[in-house]
Amino acid sequence: MTDTRTIKVNDREIDVPSDATLLQACEIAGEEIPRFCYHERLSVAGNCRMCLIEVKGGPPKPVASCAQNVRDLRPGPEGQPPQLFTNTPMVKKAREGVMEFLLINHPLDCPICDQGGECDLQDQAVAYGRDGSRFEENKRAVEEKHMGPLIKTIMTRCIQCTRCVRFATEVAGVDDLGLVNRGENAEITTYLEKAVESELTGNLIDVCPVGALTSKPYAFNARPWELNKTETVDVMDAVGSNIRIDSRGRDVMRILPRLHEDVNEEWISDKTRFIWDGLKRQRLDTPYIRVDGKLKPARWEEAFALVAERVKATSPERIAGIVGDLVPAEAIKALRDLLTGLGTPHMDCRQDGAPLNAAAARGVRESYLFNSGISAIEDADAILLIGTNPRKEAVMVNARLRKTWLNNLNVRIGLVGEAADLTFDYEHLGTGPADLAAAFDMLNGAQRPMVIVGTGAIARKDGAAILSQIGQLAAARNVVRDGWNGFNILHTAAARVAALDLDFLPQEAGRDFAGILDGAKNRDIDVIYNLGADEFDTRELGGAFVIYQGHHGDAGARAADVIFPGAAYSEQNGIYVNMEGRVQMARRAHFPFGEAREDWAIIRALSGHLGTPLPYDDLFALRQAMIEQAPQLGRIDETVSGDSALDLGVLGAGDAVDLAPFVGAIGDFYMTNPIARASATMAACSASRSGADKIAAE
Repeated sequence: MTDTRTIKVNDREIDVPSDATLLQACEIAGEEIPRFCYHERLSVAGNCRMCLIEVKGGPPKPVASCAQNVRDLRPGPEGQPPQLFTNTPMVKKAREGVMEFLLINHPLDCPICDQGGECDLQDQAVAYGRDGSRFEENKRAVEEKHMGPLIKTIMTRCIQCTRCVRFATEVAGVDDLGLVNRGENAEITTYLEKAVESELTGNLIDVCPVGALTSKPYAFNARPWELNKTETVDVMDAVGSNIRIDSRGRDVMRILPRLHEDVNEEWISDKTRFIWDGLKRQRLDTPYIRVDGKLKPARWEEAFALVAERVKATSPERIAGIVGDLVPAEAIKALRDLLTGLGTPHMDCRQDGAPLNAAAARGVRESYLFNSGISAIEDADAILLIGTNPRKEAVMVNARLRKTWLNNLNVRIGLVGEAADLTFDYEHLGTGPADLAAAFDMLNGAQRPMVIVGTGAIARKDGAAILSQIGQLAAARNVVRDGWNGFNILHTAAARVAALDLDFLPQEAGRDFAGILDGAKNRDIDVIYNLGADEFDTRELGGAFVIYQGHHGDAGARAADVIFPGAAYSEQNGIYVNMEGRVQMARRAHFPFGEAREDWAIIRALSGHLGTPLPYDDLFALRQAMIEQAPQLGRIDETVSGDSALDLGVLGAGDAVDLAPFVGAIGDFYMTNPIARASATMAACSASRSGADKIAAE
């Protein structure tokens, strides 16, 4: 139980935790304390001095409230509670003086600064600044720094709060930023004038309280008050980071993080943040049909009629459906119902071939979830990573692992798979299946053991056997116990968990993803409905008639005979389920381009042309049907309980294991989906990082 102390803030008596800072105590009392260097998720620097307050009985000078704890306060001479004041003449004069110092060298860039309208320095200068300055000397100028294709720097604006340095060092885990020199010559710089090599660099923009670090792709594009703001979720990975899309008309101008303590805290990855230019490039905005070997624009009725003709002429056992990684749950449900109505059992959502929700564990949701929950990583005392590189596959999970490593000195982290720089220390316990048995020994004696299985370990031909082996080893170490489920699957696809929940899997006598491709090559499958699947070699679709529904002209569209233009995640309301089973709502920021339509609506319209109309005409009715099939999809922002009846012995299958080493699921972090591949910003990041890797290797 947290120890508390009674104090007075502006003569108001309150109880606060004794380990709280004076700044936090004042905010608990409802008082606003200005700050620049202080950030609740970073270490205390105490170097901007903007948070000055007066402590009665303390030294006869203002006190930096961020750097002193409540427990350090002395009571009054007769045991009275310590008293803090935030509005005395001393405090007012001190804050005005600090602001005057901060503005000595700050340029008058507000009309052209991208931070304008959401700048802490602007706001606090209005609230706490003087109407003049006593300094007449020339302002200093600082040379600009190179921080890569994402961060624009105007370091003359920098007030040396060091938030960016602390974020890079503590959260991102890179030592690319630092403060050099002293006094008037002090400046933030990148070592060796190189880009900041992290997947979290965009968060430097958020933590910078002035306009020294701003978004390079967003530069001079818009002012914040011009933008429509839509709260939604990210689909670049399976974490389900909470984001806000700022748009103007049908143009997404930027993407920012939203606070969610249990998922992404207040950070997002660079891919999540800077993907937005890919949302308007290489888009599919009208239906296409293939005529004489070439795709030609068509009307919706023509496209529907052609598909209906081919489907009606094909027997159900020669029809199949596949689902990609960015599709909302409603579209998956609609396609499943359409295929079921046609009578085909061939359907699969597992592009990578991971044997999740295999026959033995069907219906056991915990067999394919990140059961501990992302935030519970901080509670684990032993963590074993198997066949995963979370820095590429789930950046926010990697940030949690680093946070756990920093804050819990007793935690042990081991890795079986490819060695990589994960921004924290770990024990490399092997590279493949032969090393698993010995690696699990590190969990012996752990009170809260955690196993994180990446798709790099199980998305291979012997994946079912490896999953079975992992399950048996985890069961022997009691990874699932009362009040704790430490068995976790780390997904890379935003749509995967919802598709598994909705059982978009081979039905009785049905083919899986590989089987569908084999059937297409062998002419056993004649029609394939491809709902946004692009992460496989589409040449393997062979001579099948392919219906592609998606939003970008990527691999799937190039192999299609008919293209239905769908909506991207920013253009339709939908439900996504993240890797921990948390159901979240994505909201439409703007309408789709051209003739494109929402995914579920396209499938519903097609079903009418096929003579098997789906039994819902609006999104509400579709969601009701979806929740009827999978009730957990109706529980928004909830996860599975920590208590689980998961039997680890039913996972996978006991076939022979190939001893080949595990290979990571993601090669290029910046090029993992059609939106990313359409983004010029992601292409620049990929080129920048590959060049840096080449230099490092040399």
